[in-house]
Amino acid sequence: MILKTPQDKTLAIIMGGGAGTRLFPLTQERAKPAVPLGGKYRLVDIPISNCLNGGFSQIYVLTQFNSTSLHRHINASYKFDQFSKSFVEILAAQQTPEGASWYQGTADAVRQNLRDFLNRPYEHFLILSGDQLYRMDYLHLLQEHLSTGADITLGTTPVDRRAASGFGIMHSDADRRIYRFEEKPKDAALLDELRIPADLLTELGQPTEAELYQGSMGIYVFNRQILIDVLDNKFDDFGKHIIPASLQKYKVFAYIFQGYWEDIGTVRAFFEANLALTDTVPAYNFFDRADPIYTHARFLPASKVNGASIRQAIVADGCIITDARIDRAVIGLRSVIESGATIRNSVLMGADFYEGEGPPPAPGNPPLGIGRNAVIDGAIIDKNARIGDGVVITPEGKPANVDGGNYYIRDGVVVVPKGAVISDGTRI
Repeated sequence: MILKTPQDKTLAIIMGGGAGTRLFPLTQERAKPAVPLGGKYRLVDIPISNCLNGGFSQIYVLTQFNSTSLHRHINASYKFDQFSKSFVEILAAQQTPEGASWYQGTADAVRQNLRDFLNRPYEHFLILSGDQLYRMDYLHLLQEHLSTGADITLGTTPVDRRAASGFGIMHSDADRRIYRFEEKPKDAALLDELRIPADLLTELGQPTEAELYQGSMGIYVFNRQILIDVLDNKFDDFGKHIIPASLQKYKVFAYIFQGYWEDIGTVRAFFEANLALTDTVPAYNFFDRADPIYTHARFLPASKVNGASIRQAIVADGCIITDARIDRAVIGLRSVIESGATIRNSVLMGADFYEGEGPPPAPGNPPLGIGRNAVIDGAIIDKNARIGDGVVITPEGKPANVDGGNYYIRDGVVVVPKGAVISDGTRI
């Protein structure tokens, strides 16, 4: 196998095995990278599309937890002809002669599959998270890695002092070589020491007095032999173990990314990132013809609107909306919204099938979708939910975190889980 371009010489590895406990109940029946996004996509589509747009077309996705829907989506979405060297393949956690344990962390996941990665003469390994929302040209990242002569390059993003305590913070010199790492620093004196140096701030186009810090994005480039060396131990995680241990031994540089980036780590972050997509000029724009986001190509009819008031909304394919009021909402695939319904500041994930195509409902259950005169405000309605007539769902006046019988409240957002049934007239 002859590798010609820098992209050809690089294998992309997407970490898709995390349980995503902070996104529960959206991860109750699916892996975090398989969570629907923006009406018709999945979170894993973001790093895969970034790879393909940058010319990186040899991609492994490492999976483990609740992986059935993630496998189904990847297999249905990313196909290449037999004459191409391109692939998007799944490597699920498995028992091998070397070990029988589940992935214990990001580094352990790569270590357990290292023999597969080394079967071809790749010179560099691009390691990515499967659950972040951003658009990055990885070729720029790789070119900077090569130009600095780095052994390891980390993607970092400037964060302010308030946000810094939630990140692994890297501290570099003006040449962007990283010499120090602190995990979620909270001490004021320590934060003062970790600020981005003034000369580097100037280079980044930021005010020299800005209190900004380099937050780790969980994006790494390793040279081949370096990856082999750093995994020759029992460390489980790149961010917590491998990178801090590498700073004094290897040349570790930062690639500072200043574009939009959101770590979809909590229900609130997921909720706000989705609703932000409905802005007139959103910070993250799916309407980018130069760098499109790819997903499963579905052969659905155009959405049908039988009279409605729709303001600031995204409406995906195959929806049927009748005399409803929709105000700042994401309406997912195959959503059915009946007359008199109000959807406000909410995310509807839609359905995997229409009524009559899927499993038969229990007697007396409402049909798929949102019933007549229902009010959905400040909520996420997961796929295949059945919301009856006159139902009211709102977090107003309720605690920030609640476990209900067929709903949950997380971070002040009501979440109706996948396949839930909410009977006529219910008030949540």
